[in-house]
Amino acid sequence: MSEHHTRRRVLKAVGGITAALAVGGGSALATAPAAGAAEDGHGLHVVDRLETDPRMWFYRFQTDAIGWQPAVNVLLPDDYHTSGRTYPVLYLFHGGGTDQDFAAWDRAGIRELSAGKPIIIVMPDGGHAGWYSNPVSSNTGPRNWETFHMAQLRPWIEENFRTYAEHDGRALAGFSMGGFGALKYAAKYFGDFASVSAHSGPASLRRDLGAVVHWANASSAAVDLAGGTVYGAPLWDEARVTADNPMENLERYRDKRIFLVAGTSPDPVNWFDQANESQVLAGQREFRAALDGAGIPHESYEEPGGHVIRGDLVVRDLDGMIERLRKA
Repeated sequence: MSEHHTRRRVLKAVGGITAALAVGGGSALATAPAAGAAEDGHGLHVVDRLETDPRMWFYRFQTDAIGWQPAVNVLLPDDYHTSGRTYPVLYLFHGGGTDQDFAAWDRAGIRELSAGKPIIIVMPDGGHAGWYSNPVSSNTGPRNWETFHMAQLRPWIEENFRTYAEHDGRALAGFSMGGFGALKYAAKYFGDFASVSAHSGPASLRRDLGAVVHWANASSAAVDLAGGTVYGAPLWDEARVTADNPMENLERYRDKRIFLVAGTSPDPVNWFDQANESQVLAGQREFRAALDGAGIPHESYEEPGGHVIRGDLVVRDLDGMIERLRKA
């Protein structure tokens, strides 16, 4: 294969794995008096909060891990304030794009989709193209999303909310880039999470000449890192790619609940959607075949349409993870 055709194949494959999901505007946020949560801990300092809504509580943090102040929405069960019970927790990650942030799942209707379900849902910022990673390089200050999520936010949540701080009490899920983040964290922190779900999330980093790695590098350089990259360029940090690649860490998914969704008919007119979901579908099929070969059960869906959140499958996913996790 010529160099020209190789480059063209890579560029076609990486054309849009992390398409933004435009689902409406965000809601206004204001500060509110403290309601008992610790102000400091695990490298986090709360600089803003809103705890007036019965279910959706908002926090913004100062942290050395991120060069700006990331936020998180915490969606509580309907009876959280009256039951006195402890609940399982889901860390739910947003996709990539300049309109994607901690409020993306709220705009996508997660309050309604989770109504009546006994689970706490934590939805943090992950950067517009942060890829749920500590990047190899950044020219715009620290963007260590993995450190923020796993070393800082998770213990802070467990100290300030009634959650089960154990393997059978935690789940991960996400859309697009966030689906990749869920798969990545489930493998790297395999003793900490019992359920993982990827809604149109890529599951194979090295296929198609490393299409997902190239797109992670290109998108992070353009949007988040001012020319820095997640995996290194022109040469990759191969150890990081291997550590993050679901396909190279199959045994770390054993005994977990695994839920995968991909679209089979992306919009043929929308090149961005076509490139996104075509790559996701092929990667998930490769991952599923490898799981089958290793004798690792999983639940998977191929649905008509492209790179979108499918609310009915989000509800099915929530019900499945609640069944798998420790009960409230």
